[in-house]
Amino acid sequence: MIINPRMDYAVLLLAANVTRYAFDYILSVCEKLSCDVFHGLWTIGHGINQSVMKILKDQNYRHYVYAGIRLITLMVMNVLVCACASAQGLKASKIQAGKKISPDLFGLFFEDINYSADGGLYGELVQNRSFEYSPTDRREWHSFSFWQYITPGYSYGSLNIETTAPLHPNNPHYAVLNIEHVGDSGVGLRNQGFAKIPVKAGEKYHFSVFAKLLSQAPISVVVSLQNPEGGTLAESKITVSSSNWQQYTADLLAPVGNDSATLVVLATTRGRLALDVVSLFPDNTFKHRPNGLRADLAQLLADIHPKFIRFPGGCLSHGDGLGNMYRWKNTIGPIEQRVEQKNIWGYHQTAGLGYYEYFQFCEDIGAKPLPILPAAVSCQNSGGTWRIGGTGQKAIDMSDMQDYIQEVLDLVEWANGPATSAWGAKRAAAGHPAPFNLQYVGIGNEDKITPEFEQRFKMIYDAVKAKHPEITVVGTVGPFPEGEDFEKGWKLANALQVPVVDEHYYSQPAWFISNQYRYDAYKRNATKVYIGEYASWGNKMKNALSEAAYMTAIERNGDVVSMASYAPLLAKSGFTQWNPNMIYFDNTSVYPTVNYYVQKLFSVNQGDTYFENVVAKNPADSTLAASCVQDSKTGDIILKLVNAGPEPGSMKINLSAFGKLDADAARTVLSGSAEAANVFGSAAAVVPVTSAFNAAKTFEYNAPPMSLTVIRVRKKK
Repeated sequence: MIINPRMDYAVLLLAANVTRYAFDYILSVCEKLSCDVFHGLWTIGHGINQSVMKILKDQNYRHYVYAGIRLITLMVMNVLVCACASAQGLKASKIQAGKKISPDLFGLFFEDINYSADGGLYGELVQNRSFEYSPTDRREWHSFSFWQYITPGYSYGSLNIETTAPLHPNNPHYAVLNIEHVGDSGVGLRNQGFAKIPVKAGEKYHFSVFAKLLSQAPISVVVSLQNPEGGTLAESKITVSSSNWQQYTADLLAPVGNDSATLVVLATTRGRLALDVVSLFPDNTFKHRPNGLRADLAQLLADIHPKFIRFPGGCLSHGDGLGNMYRWKNTIGPIEQRVEQKNIWGYHQTAGLGYYEYFQFCEDIGAKPLPILPAAVSCQNSGGTWRIGGTGQKAIDMSDMQDYIQEVLDLVEWANGPATSAWGAKRAAAGHPAPFNLQYVGIGNEDKITPEFEQRFKMIYDAVKAKHPEITVVGTVGPFPEGEDFEKGWKLANALQVPVVDEHYYSQPAWFISNQYRYDAYKRNATKVYIGEYASWGNKMKNALSEAAYMTAIERNGDVVSMASYAPLLAKSGFTQWNPNMIYFDNTSVYPTVNYYVQKLFSVNQGDTYFENVVAKNPADSTLAASCVQDSKTGDIILKLVNAGPEPGSMKINLSAFGKLDADAARTVLSGSAEAANVFGSAAAVVPVTSAFNAAKTFEYNAPPMSLTVIRVRKKK
């Protein structure tokens, strides 16, 4: 090879000047844009440049390549400057474009766990109202659990359970009261409620009971609410006059309240009487609906403004064995005709909060319903087999699959069909002639991906897709964020082109902090993700902020993640099977956790367009996280800034690409120590604080330690 010293020198000189001109220019840009990465690159390049120039300082060949160097240098500078601007989000054209994200990103997941339904969100105050409790629910329970036979004032008689002539075949047990001697007061029953009955002063309560005479003469019945000492808080009377089952009602108005009341039903006439579905509801249910929801709990959920509600489970959906699967048809119609059964979480479900009530609540608060139907298999942990590896999954026999598939299809007709259709007529008869506009149907819940599951899921999915292509089916990929079921579930979803699949995970705060880029690598134009259940293990500030950091990543990947919901939602104090939860409550009070406020701040500040590169922060600090979205309905720009670290965190915000904005913005801050928590029974230690904020086109924000800040900036009209 022939070496040309003059050409060698030209190449070196070219390299030297490229680095010098490029990095000198980049430095001037970086100083303005706080481009930390390129400051480092400039330092390296400047060193190389100086070394090369030192070697060549005595040479005089620069004129050979000077013109070419200038041209190439300008090209390199343009490339590097664009890279810097892109990395730091200050390239106006990119910000203006934005990225459409799911309009249904943040919602709620409700499962009847921790007494969330009966004794919780469901407004019924009488426990075991239909005498259907049994050892199947819990070994020590029976038809008279939470009832007491009473004979005050030297009265006497007897009490039995019968099944010979029930109110309805789905409700086979009823009480028979034999009043032999009335004495001073009568013969009857006392109900303790769910850890007693809370009675509020000045409020009205609606009593109802189905009854029939088993003797000739009418029987007078006194209904009362009593305090623990036996004093009367409210009282009314009914007369049972028919030998056929009829419903009798009475209103009870309590001038004085008591948190530990009981319901007393006393027959004051000799004879025999059958009783069933003994019920007591507050008049003040959510939106005053009959058979309605507890107002304060329902309002807390409504305040989140969820885009959807997933129900009724969870493990409750696929049940503890095939006979315990949640069958939606058993939960609609008059409450006395619904099928009660064991709750997989170790108690009883009346189905009083059934599909009609779920759909009505969704409509009342503007959330889309997301019912979860079993994929024709039971929970793999049925019979407690989670202790031995989850071997309890059972599958509906193939000979019964067409009937089950029709059950799934009938749900769509019940929800969306005209009032003249067979199942739409049942919805209309319940009081809702207009369709519920069902959009999503979930098939399965974190199931073990067995051949039996795969076969049945495909059959159901194909049938729904063929009959109702307008319905978005949500599949499942097992109970964990990785592993065999996860991989099999995704393989099946990809093969069938399932629109959305449901991922679940519960982990420590560090997992959420370190997995903020989990969905960055997912395919953009493929099956979407619904994060149906997720939570950090705890209700402290450090837990909630790890979730907040993760939620900024969910927004960033809102073109892949279509929905997300924290789990579990509700837990009654003293009756929990799972911790942590979003909201704790007892009979009279509700206690939102710090996690609740994080969920609320994200949910009420949802957007439908995500903007990259608006917030600049130290990329090496994983405790800092941020997102920027816009709500197309209002035009508002919404910044969410998370600092999960112990020191203040600096973030630089550039809103210059958004045009005219109102500088009078609103800032909401949730902050506290890492160990801070809202403890049940105590005043909330951590709540969001909202104040006015001056939002300039560009500004630096120092996020307080352990904080979530939401800044909402209005577009000028």
